[in-house]
Amino acid sequence: MSEAAAAERDPGLQPERTRLAWRRTTLSGTVSAVLAVKTALHGGPTPATLVGCALCCTLWLGFLSLAHHRIRTLTSSDTPRALTPRHATVAVLCTVAMAVCGAALVL
Repeated sequence: MSEAAAAERDPGLQPERTRLAWRRTTLSGTVSAVLAVKTALHGGPTPATLVGCALCCTLWLGFLSLAHHRIRTLTSSDTPRALTPRHATVAVLCTVAMAVCGAALVL
């Protein structure tokens, strides 16, 4: 990237795109969790499905909290801090665990 192109780049666009991506990811996680719980409880609640639903909802709440924190960080200043490796790891683990939990509830 040339210096002229770098000077023309609007630094405010990247945090905005990232904030919107976090919102989309949160929305898709919400839909996935709701559909997994709805499918699991369709045939009637059993102790195993209730535990799975509670775990799925807990993971969703953890991801929602992390996403909300990140969105606030992105909107708080002109140059937001980078996502820490710890927060990135937690986001990935919550997402993967929620996917596994949802798959287990559906099967």
